[in-house]
Amino acid sequence: MKVRVDGERCQGHTLCAMIAPESFELDDVDGHSSPVNEEVAAGQEDKVREAVHSCPEQAISIV
Repeated sequence: MKVRVDGERCQGHTLCAMIAPESFELDDVDGHSSPVNEEVAAGQEDKVREAVHSCPEQAISIV
């Protein structure tokens, strides 16, 4: 399972990092998110799916 964040859509709401802190990191300047690793770590799949559904900008996708 791979995860991607669309930098154009992300507005820095930080919900993904609150839900799945092991899978998302935030930019220190604007709070925009990016995946820690493109490949989702074993055991983190459910949290990443929850983050995808919680993103108000629909900026996160699973491949």
